[in-house]
Amino acid sequence: MKEFQVSLNSIDKVKTFVEKMSKYPFDIDIVSGRYVIDAKSIMGIFSLNLENLLTVIPHTDDEETLAKFSDDIKEYMK
Repeated sequence: MKEFQVSLNSIDKVKTFVEKMSKYPFDIDIVSGRYVIDAKSIMGIFSLNLENLLTVIPHTDDEETLAKFSDDIKEYMK
């Protein structure tokens, strides 16, 4: 399972991030400390401390899909 570190430190970033995540048919988690949130839930993401880096975990093993996913979130990666 691949993990990505992202920064979602503004309302606009969270909104566009959730829109991008919603187009994927598989589950995507965001981990912050001991909290695991659905990456397709805007309210869930806003419940986190957005000053910290977040870990995004897409639940797919398809390499082609992971490459597209990585390209989609590159503007948020740190």
